Amino acid sequence: MGLLNIALALAGVVSAVGADAQVFSPSPIVAPAPVAAAALQRWTAGDVRCGDLAIPAAQLRRPYSALLWGETKPTSQTYRFRIDADGRPLSITHVGSSWAPGAEDLAPSLAASRLDIAGAQGACEVTYTADAVPLAEAPVGDLISYSLAPLNGKLPEAGWDRIRPAGADCARAPRPRWLVAVSPDYARLPAAPGARDWTLLSYDLDAQGRPKRIAKMSGNGNAALDRAATEALSQSRQTEGPRRGCLRPYVRAATRLAAPESPGPETLRPKDATCPTDGGWERKPVLTYPRNWRRRSIEGWAIVTFDVAPWGETGNAKAVAS
Repeated sequence: MGLLNIALALAGVVSAVGADAQVFSPSPIVAPAPVAAAALQRWTAGDVRCGDLAIPAAQLRRPYSALLWGETKPTSQTYRFRIDADGRPLSITHVGSSWAPGAEDLAPSLAASRLDIAGAQGACEVTYTADAVPLAEAPVGDLISYSLAPLNGKLPEAGWDRIRPAGADCARAPRPRWLVAVSPDYARLPAAPGARDWTLLSYDLDAQGRPKRIAKMSGNGNAALDRAATEALSQSRQTEGPRRGCLRPYVRAATRLAAPESPGPETLRPKDATCPTDGGWERKPVLTYPRNWRRRSIEGWAIVTFDVAPWGETGNAKAVAS
């Protein structure tokens, strides 16, 4: 049995099978089934419980929303974890075998949170509950936030209709093109590990393509980003003026959240292991970092045990620590 630090990912495969068929009589014309309206799925965390200790849910980072189609039902997901002395959730484990659509960011958002407690805690638990809001009723800020980091598809036009200012004609063809697109110096702006900041500015274009009447439409509260974005947009230039109701998002990506210290493969190496410690790969594994954790710039590690057959094939792989 051997050990390997490895990140694992699953890839789904979809296959389709078709067959030729003879048609001997005209078929009736059937109208296509109407496409179900999309809804925005939002997750709300309950209080964190660590034994008799209750920690307010307000200390948890909000998970990213997802899109749902068709009939939706209330759903929940529960996670167990421990909290280190710095308030960082670790050893996060999903409870139960059922998995809800749109829950991809629950564990990463929990890992990016910091809890204000005195001392480390074990055996903690939190439950997230989802609700689905039609795009016509969802808060505009939630729609904007989703459009900047879509989990499962682009925001439908019904969502953009809610976001665009009344009387906007900036999306009319031919759309304005950037002649000069100035960006803020993002590296100098404050940011939080594992959490992105964003702001959406609205503006009009004059006949020379200069942004005018710049205003913050929505954001998540990073005042330094708001100021830098406004200054950058004021220095930018476009074609196709004059226009009204133009929109420009600015996103400060999450900064790196370093992985906690690893115990090292040798500390978990079985006593009866016969695998060499120097590798000896004929074909190394293809490592793919989980997309949902990469989105928040959260680093991690996993220690995996496995067996090797006499002909070199690997099997019996198990993650023994992560």
